[in-house]
Amino acid sequence: MDIVGRRNWYFLLSLAIILPGILSMLFFGFRLGIDFQGGDQYNLSFTRPVQASAVQKEMDTFNVEATVQQAGPNGVLITTKPLGNTQETTIRADLTKKFPVDPTKSSYASVGPTIARELVVGAGGLIAIASILIVAYLSFRFNYKFAVCAILALLHDVFLLTGVYSILGKVFNSPLGEINTLFVTAVLTVIGFSVHDTIVIFDRIRENLRQASRLTFEQNVNLSIIQSLARSLNTSMTVVFVLVALFLISPQSIKGFTLALLIGIISGTYSSIFNASPLLVVWRRLDPR
Repeated sequence: MDIVGRRNWYFLLSLAIILPGILSMLFFGFRLGIDFQGGDQYNLSFTRPVQASAVQKEMDTFNVEATVQQAGPNGVLITTKPLGNTQETTIRADLTKKFPVDPTKSSYASVGPTIARELVVGAGGLIAIASILIVAYLSFRFNYKFAVCAILALLHDVFLLTGVYSILGKVFNSPLGEINTLFVTAVLTVIGFSVHDTIVIFDRIRENLRQASRLTFEQNVNLSIIQSLARSLNTSMTVVFVLVALFLISPQSIKGFTLALLIGIISGTYSSIFNASPLLVVWRRLDPR
C-alpha cells in the first residue's frame, strides 16, 4: 500500500473538499449564534405540544429576524436580534397570550454586542494559544519540520469544518450550521484529537529512522503510516460510532456540536494519515538536510 507515493492525489482530494467551504466563507460568511452576534433568546416550554412552525409564523409578524427551533414536543428555542425593553415585553406578552406557555419552565437570555465581540476575540485567542503550544511541544519532542506539518494538517481540519458550517448555515440556512461557543469547543476538541493521532504516526517514523535500515526516508514514512493505520482507524471508528448515535438521539440544541465533532474526527483521522506525514516527504525533497 503506497500512501506516500500517491500523496498528490490525497492533497488534491483535500483541496477539492476544502475549496467549496473557503469560497462559501469568503462570499457568504457564517451564520452566527446569539453568543457571537448578540441578541435575545427565549427557551419556551408549553403545557401541551406546539409546533415550531406555528411559533415561527407568529414571530415573523414582529420583523425581528427570529429563528425558531423545536426543542422537544412541548418546547421551542427562539433566537432574535437584540431587542429593546418595550419590544421584548410586547413579544413575550403576545407569545404568552397566543400559546400555552408554562412560565415556571421557560427562560430568557440576552447577549449584548459588546459581550459578543469579546467572545469572538476570546475564541480566536484560544485557538491561537492551542496552536502555539502544539508547535512548541512538537518542536521540542521532534523538530520544527514535524511541528509545521502537524499544524498544516490542523489547518486542513479547521478549514474543512468551518467551511462545512458556512455552507450549512448560509447556503442551506440550517440551524445545524450555527457558529456558537459549542462550535468553538468542538474545534478545540478536534485539534487535540487530530494532533494526538498525528503524533502517534510521527513517533513511529522517528523509531523506524533510528533503526539501521536500507529503506529511504520516503519508504520509512510509508512503512510507519501502514504500521499505525489499524490503530488510527480503530481508535477513530469507536469515537465515530458514539458520535453517530449521539447525533441521532441528541436534542436539537446540541446537534450542531455533535455534528462538528463527527466531521472533525473524520477529517482529523484523514489528515493525520494522508496529509501530515506525506508533507514531511515533500519537505525532505525540497530540503534534503
